[in-house]
Amino acid sequence: MQLRKSSKKQAKIKLAMQGCAGSGKTMSALLLAYGLCGDWTKITVIDSENNSADLYAHLGQYNVLPLEGKYAPETYIDAIKVCEKAGMEVIIIDSMSQCWDNLLEYHACLPGNSFTNWQKVTPRMTSLIQMILGVNCHVISTMRCKQDYVLSEKNGKMVPEKVGLKAVMRDGIDYEYTIVFDINIKHQAIASKDRTNLFANKPEFTITPTTGKIILDWCNDGVTLEMIKAEISKAETIEQLTSVYQQYPEWNQQLLADFTKRKTELLQSKSETHPISYQPNFTRINHADRIINFAATACQ
Repeated sequence: MQLRKSSKKQAKIKLAMQGCAGSGKTMSALLLAYGLCGDWTKITVIDSENNSADLYAHLGQYNVLPLEGKYAPETYIDAIKVCEKAGMEVIIIDSMSQCWDNLLEYHACLPGNSFTNWQKVTPRMTSLIQMILGVNCHVISTMRCKQDYVLSEKNGKMVPEKVGLKAVMRDGIDYEYTIVFDINIKHQAIASKDRTNLFANKPEFTITPTTGKIILDWCNDGVTLEMIKAEISKAETIEQLTSVYQQYPEWNQQLLADFTKRKTELLQSKSETHPISYQPNFTRINHADRIINFAATACQ
């Protein structure tokens, strides 16, 4: 356990969008994804919504990975691995709610105690969340919301308006994401959670590719592996190298070979700069003189 100074690393955004049916979650996710990477071919929609992702094909040639009715967490995990292996930059999971519904159905069918049976469900969902957080891609997860109707005034009349309530997902799921956007029926978003502080306390707005570009700038503002490697190569003393090592403990394992190589170079350079001066502390006796002296002594 060691104290260190805080430092922001470059990151891949993990973002959630939640809203009721018809709020525009899929299209908003696609527009934001394009802003993140600027290349439709580097975007994949993991589609659990009966191929609804194809409805927006006019936007660009993004990729679609249908789940075809298989909504177990393990299926989502496999789909994410496929996207990462294919070199995708942005993964849209549309939507996560089917996965949770699948787990609820599985839990309901388990025999025995309902409370203890959650031990068979929670780890599976946790594995999916860990995959989302750990994958080296931007991830946008959409989630359905339970909906209700409220009366609101419009043109002097009270008309019913559909509103989203709680997301159809495990409680506390918003803790796992960096940004959570709530999207209303007018396709306007507001940040209910925002660790970036880019959208906190801001009025409702419509998501566009510009939104993705703003988030991308935040993601790219931080320490990268290449930056630390440059600091390692610039270290001119063992003390400076040790300082870099202690400043970024979370990178130490990944950069162990670089630290070791630079340490060897510094030690070798120090040895060449200050060569060892060897001075014998005894007087060498000529071997021939020893023979002569021995012969003279023997003749006496």
